[in-house]
Amino acid sequence: MALRISHLTVDSHDAYAQSHWWSAALGWSEDPEDPNLPGHEECMIFAPDGRQRLLFIEVPEDKTVKNRLHLDLVPTDTSREAEVERLLGLGATQLADHRRPDGGGWVTLADPEGNELCVLRSELDRPDPYAHLVR
Repeated sequence: MALRISHLTVDSHDAYAQSHWWSAALGWSEDPEDPNLPGHEECMIFAPDGRQRLLFIEVPEDKTVKNRLHLDLVPTDTSREAEVERLLGLGATQLADHRRPDGGGWVTLADPEGNELCVLRSELDRPDPYAHLVR
């Protein structure tokens, strides 16, 4: 038996606003045949190849504790520092700085609703340790 992850779902107060923030952060887009609209309780965005998806669903509860699951993001065509600054400019908040003098480490941010994410060292600055898994 084998399973594939269909998409990652994120609880949100404003699914539409979250879908737009994450679209700008990741360079992803909505389905043009099923656009996300203000007031939609469910808003999905897609990676450029359509294979990865994030679904934002509105829930009434506030986020009260640290996420049990978060995204680790790797810049593909710019530095970690440039991406952190770009995300802060989009409305992220910096929670912690775990960068090391050797260039390793990460920066922990929160999206506009407080969901944690980490920005790792850029692909330009390190070899991909998982390259052997790509087919």
